[in-house]
Amino acid sequence: MGAPEAFTATATVGHFIQGHATPGASGRSQPIYNPATGRVARQVALANASDVGVAVAAAQAAFPKWADTPPLRRARVLFKFLELMNQQRDTLAAMITAEHGKVFTDAQGEVTRGIEIIEFACGIPQLLKGDYTEQVSTGIDNWTLRQPLGVVAGVTPFNFPCMVPCWMFPVAIAAGNTFVLKPSPLDPSPSLLMAELFKQAGLPDGVFNVVQGDKVAVDALLEHPDVRAISFVGSTPVAHHIAQEAARLGKRVQALGGAKNHMVVMPDADLDQVIDALIGSAFGSAGERCMAISVAVLVGDVADKIMPRLIERTQQLKTKNGMELDAEMGPIVTAAARERISSMIAAGVEQGAKLLVDGRSQAVPGHDGGFWLGGTLFDHVTPGMRIYQDEIFGPVLSCVRVPDFTAALDLVNAHAFGNGVACFTRDGHVAREFARRVQVGMVGINVPIPVPMAWHGFGGWKASLFGDMHAYGEEGVRFYTKQKSVMQRWPESTPKGAEFVMPTAK
Repeated sequence: MGAPEAFTATATVGHFIQGHATPGASGRSQPIYNPATGRVARQVALANASDVGVAVAAAQAAFPKWADTPPLRRARVLFKFLELMNQQRDTLAAMITAEHGKVFTDAQGEVTRGIEIIEFACGIPQLLKGDYTEQVSTGIDNWTLRQPLGVVAGVTPFNFPCMVPCWMFPVAIAAGNTFVLKPSPLDPSPSLLMAELFKQAGLPDGVFNVVQGDKVAVDALLEHPDVRAISFVGSTPVAHHIAQEAARLGKRVQALGGAKNHMVVMPDADLDQVIDALIGSAFGSAGERCMAISVAVLVGDVADKIMPRLIERTQQLKTKNGMELDAEMGPIVTAAARERISSMIAAGVEQGAKLLVDGRSQAVPGHDGGFWLGGTLFDHVTPGMRIYQDEIFGPVLSCVRVPDFTAALDLVNAHAFGNGVACFTRDGHVAREFARRVQVGMVGINVPIPVPMAWHGFGGWKASLFGDMHAYGEEGVRFYTKQKSVMQRWPESTPKGAEFVMPTAK
């Protein structure tokens, strides 16, 4: 594979409403940076409540006809969209690297995981099938069906500008809803390209709309009476707020929050596999993943065996511009994020953790203005420290030492977050007990980042998820549809006379 072509567009990124790109009416904007250079690359428009209202009105007007479109015909549009997304995979990946900073090969993987959700959504005729029971009572049949909600909205984070929106809008639209997406203003370009591709696939105008923006746009979506459901992925405080507001306003909500993912390493684990897993899962995408491993729970004497190798591998990380194909880690998304992560590293030192590798002095030749931060490794971290309790969302791995399996399990279960977790062991009983007893939504056994496939659904527990249903998969279909139960009887089988008691099966 040759060097990929970098994304260098300079035009302002606007909205996509009623099938057309538009700058909106607010006149507000903010800069989009290239994290590898630290320079402003382009601007993004920021919607006001009026812009959001126009997008919701377009979606509301498009809903009746789209909901009445047979699921098979909706699926055919999804199939064409799938084809176009595959054709534009590298273009989308280059956009992600230019605005997020993650390495190009990782961005390709993100787009592929988004495409897999579209593949799942193409099966919507099967997924919308209801249940039927003949003769539930004499002369009466009963069946259930699933119908779309109406206008639904998604608010998505910077760290996966293609994949996370694809958790939402393909399933929602395939199910017959219309959609308003509010992506992160830090890396908004992929959302516009996906909207253009969906239109090229034959999606009617107004079914999929994109409004760029900040909190003003999010609040407008929450408050709009025609928005029936909100999907959100981001930090726990914002997820909690959105869940509370959505509940107050009578909207369906799924709000995925933060994480502090642990990896338990048992003494019998394959240590070569453990080292590879920790380095890749802690430092991939500069740790800016909600499924990144940020805590290694080292059981018994395994810490002394792997720590020298962890230090060496962390120091050897290839941190450089993500468009270089040998890059293993790119820059942090913004200067503010880099400063926040650096302050957390300083807090770890102040609270007594042993800093073995300090990434704060990371530099990349030729990219002096970039938002660089190297892999950072702590040992002897304890549960009372901020770097253990809080989500850092950066390339920082904290190692905690515990005496045995029970202590490791108790440590994981006591944490406020419950998004993802892993256990590395050769012992089948330990693996089984861990998977059964751990209070976390997504579990990997010798798998460091257990992100479920498209048909299984994604979601954590505890402070990592607010709402009852996980993202995508059959859970996503249930979230974006409502069940209707129909009971039917014909006059010829109707008993004569009024009935004044609760009907029962006869």
